[in-house]
Amino acid sequence: MPEGDTITKLARFLDQALSGQRLRAVRLHPAFGPSAGAVRIQRISAHGKHLSIVFDNGHLLRSHLGLHGSWHRYRVGEPWRRPRRQLSLLLDASDWDYVCFNAKEIEWLKQGGFGLADRQQHLGRDLIAQPLDPASLLVRARQLLTPATLLVDVLLDQRLAAGIGNVYKSELLFLERYGPLTHLGALNDDDLLSLYRRAVTLLGANLGSGPRTTRFERDDRGSLWVYGRRDQPCLRSGAPLRRAIIGARPRSTYWCAHCQQADTMAAMST
Repeated sequence: MPEGDTITKLARFLDQALSGQRLRAVRLHPAFGPSAGAVRIQRISAHGKHLSIVFDNGHLLRSHLGLHGSWHRYRVGEPWRRPRRQLSLLLDASDWDYVCFNAKEIEWLKQGGFGLADRQQHLGRDLIAQPLDPASLLVRARQLLTPATLLVDVLLDQRLAAGIGNVYKSELLFLERYGPLTHLGALNDDDLLSLYRRAVTLLGANLGSGPRTTRFERDDRGSLWVYGRRDQPCLRSGAPLRRAIIGARPRSTYWCAHCQQADTMAAMST
């Protein structure tokens, strides 16, 4: 699942491969806007779950993979592993095709333009590339959200800080011992910052190769504590892990009722 660590690694790979290169064409699915002819890439970077491709003509492409998007690289003429109808964006380089499939969002923006500034203003700091700004994060959290907002929604709100996705959400709540119905008003400032400081540590630890890891014990019992492990025993308590679809934008949440603070979710497991 693409989260901040995935997009950062992707941006670094694409930047190393394409920065300074002149493309033969940039082809978009019509739903995302017009295609473009020959243009040179200046740089490729990530901000949270957003990827930006900056060109030398004063424009950039911002993309968001969502749940199902992915990037592939193919030699020119090599068969694709996905049908062409799923193409969202094609970067046509001299020897390689860099193809984005099934993206959630792609849009052209003008460098220095209002649209780009508005996008940047509405995103919190990148938890990988930028130092955590505790004061700004706390102000955004208390001003933009109500005390009744569930932590499952707080952590996924990219306006506060960018990069946390659904996997890290469940893992962070487990590690900080909050039940899935814990609300923002139950945390003081130090508690809230502790969640994000741990997020910074975990995201930064997952920039190399290998599977995403939040559990670093070398016992061959798994690299994640709870995510994707419904009904399996908790790796701390042995209690069966639970899963429910919750939140303002309902998403899967996994938790251990024994290890995490008790709440009314105990009756809602699926």
